[in-house]
Amino acid sequence: MERRNFLKLGITGAFGMAITASDLLWRVEQAKADEAHPAPTQSLTPDAALQKLMEGNQRFIDHHLQHPDQSALRLQEVAQVQHPFATILSCADSRVPAEIVFDQGIGDIFDVRIAGNIATHEAIGSIEYAVVLLGSPLLMVMGHERCGAVTAAVKKESLPGDISTFVQAIKPALKKVKDQPGDAVENGVVANVQYQIERLHKSKLLTEQVESGKLRIVGGRYDLDTGRVNIIT
Repeated sequence: MERRNFLKLGITGAFGMAITASDLLWRVEQAKADEAHPAPTQSLTPDAALQKLMEGNQRFIDHHLQHPDQSALRLQEVAQVQHPFATILSCADSRVPAEIVFDQGIGDIFDVRIAGNIATHEAIGSIEYAVVLLGSPLLMVMGHERCGAVTAAVKKESLPGDISTFVQAIKPALKKVKDQPGDAVENGVVANVQYQIERLHKSKLLTEQVESGKLRIVGGRYDLDTGRVNIIT
């Protein structure tokens, strides 16, 4: 986005709030960085971004990793500006690192990780930032096999401290599959991804991007045993 477009915002920011002089200065400096470093991913359509992501996952499964965008040159390319081609809301589980399972590098994925891949207000705000201000054309909510957070919610376990908060955030999803046949945890993993996507669709900013064709929101399920990510509709 060019600097003049930021200046046209006047006293109103991208999120409909009054902005201070320091906010405006930050936007101008960001615009300067964008002009100096054109965004190669801005030309990617949402569908092309998804294809790029899934091709990386296939390389991971096949053990034919390319380790793209991990050089010293890439480090310098994104030092001042970022344009991630995908945003992923995933579980904080240590076995589900997005850059590795999708064979991507620095500046490629905007990671939002939280136990149970739940769409909290803070997570939604982070995603809105990536989509609206950084231009990320793809958003994936990715759950995973044998998710501990979902398991705790299914078993209705009593957990100490704030650990119980993400369990509470998953429970509404379980109501939709309460009487569904099959493994309760597996059903819950899929239902939770779908439920969190529903929450994301309540964001006006994200909905506007989807309706304009600039953003695609998909669900994913990561298999801990095979490394494969399957798309959830």
